[in-house]
Amino acid sequence: MAKHAAAAVGWGHHQLQKRWLLALLLMLSVSTVIAFFIRAAFDSCDRNVSAANVIGSTRNAIQVEEKRVPQIAASKPSPLSFMKSKIVLLVSHELSLSGGPLLLMELAFLLRGVGAEVYWITIMKPSETDEVIYSLEHKMLDRGVQVFSAKGKEAVNTALKADLVVLNTAVAGKWLDAVLKEDVHRVLPKVLWWIHEMRGHYFKLDYVKHLPFVGGAMIDSHVTAEYWKNRTREHLKIKMPETYVLHLGNSKELMQVAEDSVAKRVLREHVRESLGVRNEDLLFALINSVSRGKGQDLFLRSFYEALQLIKEKKMLVPPLHAVIVGSDMSAQTKFETELRDYVMQKKIQGHVHFVNKTLTVAPYLAAIDVLVQNSQARGECFGRITIEAMAFQLPVLGTAAGGTTEIVVNGTTGLLHPVGKEGVTPLAKNIVKLATHVERRLTIGKRGYERVKERFLEEHMAERIAGVLKEVLRKSKNKSGRHLN
Repeated sequence: MAKHAAAAVGWGHHQLQKRWLLALLLMLSVSTVIAFFIRAAFDSCDRNVSAANVIGSTRNAIQVEEKRVPQIAASKPSPLSFMKSKIVLLVSHELSLSGGPLLLMELAFLLRGVGAEVYWITIMKPSETDEVIYSLEHKMLDRGVQVFSAKGKEAVNTALKADLVVLNTAVAGKWLDAVLKEDVHRVLPKVLWWIHEMRGHYFKLDYVKHLPFVGGAMIDSHVTAEYWKNRTREHLKIKMPETYVLHLGNSKELMQVAEDSVAKRVLREHVRESLGVRNEDLLFALINSVSRGKGQDLFLRSFYEALQLIKEKKMLVPPLHAVIVGSDMSAQTKFETELRDYVMQKKIQGHVHFVNKTLTVAPYLAAIDVLVQNSQARGECFGRITIEAMAFQLPVLGTAAGGTTEIVVNGTTGLLHPVGKEGVTPLAKNIVKLATHVERRLTIGKRGYERVKERFLEEHMAERIAGVLKEVLRKSKNKSGRHLN
């Protein structure tokens, strides 16, 4: 972190900013708070923060939020209120800081918020104690979610008595036969299968053979739902059940930060200082786990090409920077080494910044100017970071694939480019467009924010989930009635 002036006033201002940052981070989503406490992945903003300051800020933030809760709750009844006293079993293939488990945790907390009786089991758990799993499980226990083993009589009994069983991801299908065995047919009608994957290796009968017989499937985008429908029919010769598309929504906590100009300014200053960039510099960021499928390599090629175009045409623009958030230097993967070697080879070290993987994405969304969503092949199933960026009034440069096409309106809330090598030059040109046209960049960002307010809020997501749950519960009740007759 860059050094501040030694004067007492400067030091005091810096400490105030730290406390502001901590309080703001703690107002973000549940996953952000969890990541902050377990210190799963420090970024440069966190490493000088003392435990005492964290605890003190946490208590203050919690007290403030507790005072606000009754006002929020009183404003509008939850569309999920019909789930009060219902028994719900949530089955996750793993418990980690990845998207699928954290989405299921959000559902758990939404259901607990309306008085549902919620149980959680994790299929794949390491034999040794895992700090991440320990912290996530205790976060759920603190919120009234009951956690127990995925194997044994308790899991079977809970599945049998539950009003609803939610399987999370295609891989979770292995649990049905392995644990329920001869009781599986009694549980299938009340199973809602929440699918996030869209890669070919998930289409195995071992995973999804019971898919046609469950109460319903829930998928995060229309394009992914269509892909599953075609793939299961053509390759597995099975039929999808009734399938519901669930577009995700931004949490109230994230929206509070996104709409708070003071909060955003403090976060922007803090992150830019830690990266060593100036306020007037333009930051293009890709925020995702570093892997070939997320397209960081192609993004860096486009970024370098954009720098060359600006230089050749002698365009007057502020200095451009590429930020890769999602790095993991502890893993030292071959792909990440390739990325860093490319940066060295092209001599653009002063323009490219690698940031360790973190769930505290709000500070980076406040600090950057444009989000790049460069997922390859079939793209993202949905791509929640896209709607989070739009909440911060950021234009999105995305691949014309997957759920991104259902979020970004090309030319209005962002600019789309092809996947693969064919998309390198179009993305480079789009980078230059937004770098050279300030008004267009701001207008696109504003329209993206308006689209989020119309479609992608927590309340919209809750309404969509409520519709799905009502339908699955109704069908399950009808099937149970027929069996009794």
